[in-house]
Amino acid sequence: MFNKKKSLLSLTALGVLALALAGCEQEGPAEKAGKEIDKALSQAGQEMEKVGNSIQEAARTAHK
Repeated sequence: MFNKKKSLLSLTALGVLALALAGCEQEGPAEKAGKEIDKALSQAGQEMEKVGNSIQEAARTAHK
């Protein structure tokens, strides 16, 4: 009886592992496009931050 439970548990764990590995397929075009969009938005945010810093610096020097 104990061996049947152990075998069933092992098979269940193996099945879960197989399903998890099957979910790790290569990314498709939608995932690639999403990553490119994320990258572009991140770069745009960094550029906006630089512009904001430049404006603040210009305002400080103009105020003096």
